[in-house]
Amino acid sequence: MQSEFSAFSYWNYADVCSLVGAKYPAAPLGLLTVAALLPQHWTFKLVDANVEKVLDDHFEWADIVCVGGMLPQQSSMLSIINRAHQFDLPVVVGGPDPTSQPQLYHSADFLVLGEGEVTVPMFIADLEKGITSGVYQSDTRADMTQAVVPRFDLIRFQDYLQMGIQYSRGCPFGCEFCNIVELFGRTPRTKTPEQIVLELQKLFDLGYRGHVDIVDDNFIGNKRSVKNLLTAIKEWSVPHKYPFYFSTECSINLADDDNLMQLMKDVDFRYVFIGIETPEETALIQTNKTANVNKPVAETVKKINSYGMIVNAGFIIGFDEESEHIAENMIRCIQDSGIAMAMLGLLYALPNTQLSRRLRREGRFFENSALLKSDQTMIDQTTNGLNFLTNRPRIDILTDYRCVEREIYNPKNYFSRVSHTVLQLKSVPKYKPGFIKSLKTAKAFVNLSCQLLKSRSTAWPYIRMFTTVILRNPKGIEAAVNLAAMFIHFQKQSGFIIKHITSEINVLKSHAEERFERIPMDQLSDMVFAKISAEFEEVGR
Repeated sequence: MQSEFSAFSYWNYADVCSLVGAKYPAAPLGLLTVAALLPQHWTFKLVDANVEKVLDDHFEWADIVCVGGMLPQQSSMLSIINRAHQFDLPVVVGGPDPTSQPQLYHSADFLVLGEGEVTVPMFIADLEKGITSGVYQSDTRADMTQAVVPRFDLIRFQDYLQMGIQYSRGCPFGCEFCNIVELFGRTPRTKTPEQIVLELQKLFDLGYRGHVDIVDDNFIGNKRSVKNLLTAIKEWSVPHKYPFYFSTECSINLADDDNLMQLMKDVDFRYVFIGIETPEETALIQTNKTANVNKPVAETVKKINSYGMIVNAGFIIGFDEESEHIAENMIRCIQDSGIAMAMLGLLYALPNTQLSRRLRREGRFFENSALLKSDQTMIDQTTNGLNFLTNRPRIDILTDYRCVEREIYNPKNYFSRVSHTVLQLKSVPKYKPGFIKSLKTAKAFVNLSCQLLKSRSTAWPYIRMFTTVILRNPKGIEAAVNLAAMFIHFQKQSGFIIKHITSEINVLKSHAEERFERIPMDQLSDMVFAKISAEFEEVGR
């Protein structure tokens, strides 16, 4: 059972999905992989709470419930565990958040932690012996060359905008705030090109066409290996008439390798997500994000755009070494680079990272911040960051954060960035949608335009962007429309974040007579949460 993401999460753009008849952006690859690792004589039913309501019938049908997820899904996972137990069903829990903080999931019957290829067989062996509970973990890294093909047949493709596949685990970099190296190590482990081609063939045989996201945390962690993979994908794609186009996440040093970017262009990579984090180099050095040092963001993004790839990026406010000018520096960086889809968040010390360990040594970590106390107001790092005592005044950080969020998702600024990106984009799309999908896309464009044109704040920026692209780079119109559609989600999400952060600022101002640093850490988070929750409940009434 796939646990639910908040409607206000950066990644949950269901309102955009609905334009083309889908329900959620991405299929639950983790559970599809787990299903392939479990005994294949079992009968499976995958229920995704993001695309359908979880019913009593689902629990009445089941003999055992498997659930997993990340930190933002924590509240939903705990709710599913409790509900399954109401039906006297055993529950198996795994995934990044349970692996990082298993103590929060003690109510589950089985905790299958770490990499499933290693720990699922341990769980199955005990289950076959009649054992009714257990914790399964191992320091052994999975051999990706022995990985299974996910059970893509368990989902309805029409429910999702994209399908995911995984090529590698691990990242060679050691960013202080990142938990990837803690979960998967610093040596990238990869599947063979033949394995990835087999997964693409499986999707093709099941009738899927369109967007495939390679979900690696750093797709180019092993450049030599990934070049062999891209060559194999091209050799497979040509006779199959390019049934897919691709996106992925990678480090900024992608821009250093023209040959690699050309190989990605050759198989129709259209989007890459890059962790830029901050435009201030002192903060990059302090947090060990050294790969980004001396990389001019606007020039780097322009080069990647020239190979037909749109750059989406992550940004963080709250680093110890950031300056008092971070808001204006961040806004300038995002606007000058033209990054339309900018994921802005507050620094969050994830469990078992270099950052959380350092903050704990310094006596600055909020020990009770591991449990998210509300899925309405504490969603992810956009509303639940800064789980530590900050160097700069917290109110200043939150004020800067709110300022950046307000500016970058102002309609005029957003559509200006869309124009900027698309005019730099030199795309030669290989994937061509079929007739039915083209009709859905045309209908979606009409619906999108109606929504954007009916509002005075969005109508002129949208018209100006659309006209500019038509006149100066008509080949980029599809990309422009896709980015314009995403504004519907970002406008809603940023409005929610601004409202939430304003509430938190007001809470802190109301306690200005107290020295913030003197409030006990175990009480501070509770106090802020209680005040904000009460304010939201009052608005709801």
